[in-house]
Amino acid sequence: MNETTPRRNFSEYQNGIYQEGMFGNKVPDITTNLADLEEHAKRHLSLDALGYVLPSAGSGATAKANRAAFEKWRIEPRMLRGSPQRDLSCTVLGTQMPAPLMIAPMGIQTLAHPDGELATARAAATLGIPYIHSTQAAHSFEEVADASGSGPRWFQLYWPTNKAVCISFLKRAKASGFSTLVLTLDTVLMGWRPADLDRGFLPFLHNKGLANWLTDPAFLAGLAKPVEDDPVAAALHWVKMFPNPGLSWSDLPFLRKHWDGPIVLKGIVSPADAILAAEHGMDGIVVSNHGGRQVDGAVAALDALPLIAEAVRDKLTILFDSGTRTGVDVTKALALGAQAVLLGRPVLYGLALGGQSGVEHVLRCFLAELDLTLALSGYATHRELKRSSLRSV
Repeated sequence: MNETTPRRNFSEYQNGIYQEGMFGNKVPDITTNLADLEEHAKRHLSLDALGYVLPSAGSGATAKANRAAFEKWRIEPRMLRGSPQRDLSCTVLGTQMPAPLMIAPMGIQTLAHPDGELATARAAATLGIPYIHSTQAAHSFEEVADASGSGPRWFQLYWPTNKAVCISFLKRAKASGFSTLVLTLDTVLMGWRPADLDRGFLPFLHNKGLANWLTDPAFLAGLAKPVEDDPVAAALHWVKMFPNPGLSWSDLPFLRKHWDGPIVLKGIVSPADAILAAEHGMDGIVVSNHGGRQVDGAVAALDALPLIAEAVRDKLTILFDSGTRTGVDVTKALALGAQAVLLGRPVLYGLALGGQSGVEHVLRCFLAELDLTLALSGYATHRELKRSSLRSV
């Protein structure tokens, strides 16, 4: 059966695991306990990766709040609402997908596995899950597009201060088949991250995670020497372009001028900003606090979601990330107003534990747990979920 065929019960993955265990004496190479993935991945990640991937800004209060927010809600299962098959398929901003799941943009994935973004893109394409490519990737637009093949893909932009480089990025992304633009707003400066600061570790200054930049003609035009002849000059050239705290709402028409597809703003946690996004003609938003990596003590993303959904649900496509660790978490976010959920760190943990096959396993586990949660709660599709599907505690 084609992975993207609608009305497929993704819980079949669970049945396959049981059958392999009972009849083939084979158990999964990677745990199926999604909440425990981080502990397993810690044993496979380098010290640099551990310091960069796991910790959050400051004291970690925002990351803790993200997780605590999910615990404030409980699913209220309904009985005898027979649904032998579920339909998780959906279309988000013109992108068809088998379930309301996407791969969040994550930079320097080679910290988790040598194949980095290529492995993640291949895994996503295998399942038909949209992959969002980070500006700060260890592989270029073109390399990832080749790995992704016909798989759906979006591009996440950190807006460079240099307009020529920005335009070049947009042109390359469009030429490489990236259909939707995701502009990240909450990282115009790097957050205060003690785990990296205590080690003096910023991989970009060693030209890691700069594949899109170091293959870009507009960026390279500003260098006096080839990158290999003066890598430090290349890194410092990037430093002039990445921090962009001067961005404002008045800059958004520039994107409309140079991008003809849907535009999504990532990093929205205020209903007022969600309303402004709609007023400025944006197509969607990602309710996100960057997984707690930017502002310590910020509002939890899931706490922000219902208020934002109430304010703009009829005006914008609403996506969600930050703190999601299980298929049950996905269910709660969908019930509170998200139309799809972006998966971040769990994907990196799967990548660290098994490369492409590890990412595929993690995605299949998310799909299976989401499917089972819906079925056991009395829903034939995630579109039936609403806030009354949950109880606050």
